[in-house]
Amino acid sequence: MEKVALITGGCKGIGRAMALTFAKAGYNLVLLSRKDSSACQETVEEAKAFGKDVLFLEADVSREEEVKEAFQHMLEKYGHIDVLINNAGIVKDGLALRMSSEDFQDVLNINLLGSFYCAKEALRSMSRNRSGVILNISSVVGIYGNPGQSNYAASKAGMIGLTKTLAKEFGSRNIRVNAIAPGFIESDMTESLSDAVKEEAMKKLSIKRFGTAEEVAELALFLASEKAEYITGQVLSIDGGIAL
Repeated sequence: MEKVALITGGCKGIGRAMALTFAKAGYNLVLLSRKDSSACQETVEEAKAFGKDVLFLEADVSREEEVKEAFQHMLEKYGHIDVLINNAGIVKDGLALRMSSEDFQDVLNINLLGSFYCAKEALRSMSRNRSGVILNISSVVGIYGNPGQSNYAASKAGMIGLTKTLAKEFGSRNIRVNAIAPGFIESDMTESLSDAVKEEAMKKLSIKRFGTAEEVAELALFLASEKAEYITGQVLSIDGGIAL
């Protein structure tokens, strides 16, 4: 039976890199995004070039009914899920005293609540099959905090708590749940940073460069593989030694 991986936010950046890495490794893909775009179509076509099937679905992960519908479509097509990667995320930065409750809630809804909704649906299928892997893409910000990102840090810290709890609840069913905590990764987001911010970040790094989306994707592929079958409930930082 061919393996199936569902990736939320799978069109750009780290999500795109994971889609291509998993397709190359032989997985059929289900890619979720809030809306279709040229980036999504490009990623779908690139992934298909590896000879695997790719299903693209529009779904807002912060809406439980849309998540349920997306998983229903996936199960109708493939019948099962092997790997769920909760990668969808947004930022709405601002100092805590200036941050609106709407901006705080929006980030939690997508990043944390969306991860819970997707995990809940995946676990229904994985529990029946007594097999599966869930990877939550957290952040070093969720471990150490970051000024101006109280909402983002809270959401990513919440994903770590969710990871550890689900690992304890479902380990007996041969379901592994881990979190990946990237640091500064080359992306559209880091490209938009000022030179001053980039220079300050570089000072904190032990390895004097930003990471790549492909490096994060390779870590995800390892954690999803049989080589990592005794690893669960862990938070693996891939951050160039930013906190050393």
